[in-house]
Amino acid sequence: MGMLKDGTWQTEALIASGGDGKFKRATTTFRNWITPDGAPGPSGEGGFPAASGRYHLYVCYACPWAHRALIFRALKGLEDHIGVSAVHPDMMDQGWELRDDFPGATGDPLMDKRYLHEVYTEADPQVTARVTVPVLWDKERRTIVSNESAEIIRMFNSAFDGITGNADDYWPEALHADIAPVNDRIYDTLNNGVYKAGFATTQEAYDAAVIPLFDTLDWLEARLGRDRYLMGDRVTEADWRLFTTLIRFDLVYHTHFKCNRAFLTEYPAIWGYLRELYQWPGVAGTVRFDHIVRHYYYSHDSVNPHRIIPINPRPDFDAPHGRGTRRAADSATAAQMP
Repeated sequence: MGMLKDGTWQTEALIASGGDGKFKRATTTFRNWITPDGAPGPSGEGGFPAASGRYHLYVCYACPWAHRALIFRALKGLEDHIGVSAVHPDMMDQGWELRDDFPGATGDPLMDKRYLHEVYTEADPQVTARVTVPVLWDKERRTIVSNESAEIIRMFNSAFDGITGNADDYWPEALHADIAPVNDRIYDTLNNGVYKAGFATTQEAYDAAVIPLFDTLDWLEARLGRDRYLMGDRVTEADWRLFTTLIRFDLVYHTHFKCNRAFLTEYPAIWGYLRELYQWPGVAGTVRFDHIVRHYYYSHDSVNPHRIIPINPRPDFDAPHGRGTRRAADSATAAQMP
């Protein structure tokens, strides 16, 4: 893939790494906030008030960062208020493509763009940026509100409560100080750690990533063996940020990214916890295993040069999780499995 430089798409290597062989994640570009009344948020500029039908979300079902936004859209009852366009799972020389010739991919009914980088240049014709998902688009101002997933989920968590009447709070103020260090460890060693292991180009870089990754899985197993959720008896954003990596682990990261000391099914507490979150109302409908497997194995030719799609294990995410009362599920696991 490539990136935009001064509004022009330039093809370059998918994996950004330094001379030490370590994977380097690009920073995000658009950092505005939707707020209930349009007042400025913690970064960017103001003028983005919560309103039904005004905003549109561009996602990739395969991407764990975009998946966070889809989950919060479902949890907070925003499906009727924020539309979605889903890219094709293959990411080739032009980056994310807005084609509809794969189940679940939508094309771009909003602006009829072919490539996601054209959405970025619609917002800023001279933009220099990595073209990432999710993208939260403002149809009124015709610009990108944000492409930072961690901030989009916090907007969805509270900005639209006056419209939906859904006051569920996954970022409770009383737990900010407890959630932040857990998010930081999980992001560094697991959410991003799988990429640091998978895209490493030296043994030293791989070892530096994969060992802390499994240390964190061991830490999570102990924590979730003691507590139902990461913050005890209450689900928070920390759980959903973790979930999008865990749900991809056995099908992709274990093999494709060489994170293969163990499958998650070998961790009893994590495996039960993962099934419970998958079965949470609205969540299974955001999971597209067909997109996940296709994207990683087909798009990353530097990791899988022959683009062979493996047969893969078939974990039963609908099996009883044993972590309390079973919640209703809207699962279509069998239909989505490749």
